[in-house]
Amino acid sequence: MSLRTRVLRGGFYLILRQGLGILISTVGLILLTRTIGPEAYGLFAAAFGIYAYIQGLSSWGVNIFLIRHEGEPQPQDYHQAFSLLLTLGLVSAGVAILLLPLAEYWVRLEGFGPLAATLFAVIPMSLLSVVPAARFERALDYRWIAVIELSGQILTYIVALPLAYQGFGAWAPVAGVWAQQLITLSLLYWVSDYRPKFYWERARVRSMLGYGLGYSAAGLAWDLRYLVNPLIVSRYAGAEAVGYVALSVRVVEQLTFVTGVIWRLTTAAFARIQEDRDRLAKVIAEGLSLQLIALGPILAGFGLVAPWIVSLLLGSRWLPALEVYPFIAVSYLCGAGVNLYSSALSVLRKNWLVAVLNLGHVVVFAGAGLLLIPLLGLRGYGWAEIVALPTYVLFPVWFQVYIGRANYARSGIWFVAWALPLFFWQLGPWMWISVVVPLLWPATRRELLQAISTVLRRRYEP
Repeated sequence: MSLRTRVLRGGFYLILRQGLGILISTVGLILLTRTIGPEAYGLFAAAFGIYAYIQGLSSWGVNIFLIRHEGEPQPQDYHQAFSLLLTLGLVSAGVAILLLPLAEYWVRLEGFGPLAATLFAVIPMSLLSVVPAARFERALDYRWIAVIELSGQILTYIVALPLAYQGFGAWAPVAGVWAQQLITLSLLYWVSDYRPKFYWERARVRSMLGYGLGYSAAGLAWDLRYLVNPLIVSRYAGAEAVGYVALSVRVVEQLTFVTGVIWRLTTAAFARIQEDRDRLAKVIAEGLSLQLIALGPILAGFGLVAPWIVSLLLGSRWLPALEVYPFIAVSYLCGAGVNLYSSALSVLRKNWLVAVLNLGHVVVFAGAGLLLIPLLGLRGYGWAEIVALPTYVLFPVWFQVYIGRANYARSGIWFVAWALPLFFWQLGPWMWISVVVPLLWPATRRELLQAISTVLRRRYEP
């Protein structure tokens, strides 16, 4: 089978997995949150947020080494990765459980400790799934990855929902996480036919970590922002507020799922044109506008009808989540453009620079949260998102240093056009007037018509 055929087939399974995954996740989330309520879901979200970050941090980029490293890994590489991840998983879980009393003291949520300890105990299992999954990804065999991931996702709700209906509260989704990890780990090792062995070679470990940490540092720095909800909102606003923020973030991520796909595609595309800096700058400028044209109407449109949707599907007790939805949506709308800059800088091997920029953003965001959440409660989280937005300016600044200047005027117009309607319920219906502005300027009007004609597979001639 040719590389092109494998890539196309793999892409088909990735898209299929993404679409079905969103459907399963949406239905499951609606049923789960409606049943257990904001407080129980917030308690779970606080524990899961910390678990998820520790799990990602504990991989130390080993997954990146196995998937992206040039040349086919030797059997010893897979055995070494298994041994290293097992060690890292056990140490991370042990340290996290030992430090749990400090986390309990900080978050001040009743029932947090046992819930978090149960989730921390699954860290070794989740890390060991990396090795067989990497074998499939290197072979571009996304069919089995899609089947296994969807099976785990379905089992999550098969286990969690009956427990939720029986009144287990926050423990219901915890049981779902355990079920998902167990079935995923079992199926991956069974289907891949990989039989691990304990193996240790210092030189191989150094090579593995040196390569993987360089690629994963930026992502680990960015993921620190997901600790603001479990660590700061929980302490100063309580479990219900954590639940509201977690739901809003989840909704926005579902609505903007395309940004993850775009990041993967642009990273590969930018690698092909990295030597042509003028062309790369032009592609970035066009990509910014296209993302805003695609995501803006989705986010603003949902915000317009959100009160009725939330009341109908989740119940009126979840309506406070809409207080932070527009702030989070604006942050993600702006962050979609940052993904393009990050992709371009990563292709030029500026991963540590991206990590520093991401860390700077998180510091401002968390600092604003510490100041504003105690004063404003739930809405303080939203304003912290706004305060952190100026840090995104540093990405195009460094892009200009290493690549060249891009034209941001059109993307700026599109951002304002769709950011203002997100605050329709807070500031009034006149906010929707901004969507007309791009139609009055020939450059943005032409850009919109070109985007529509591309989707319709017709060439637009101005």
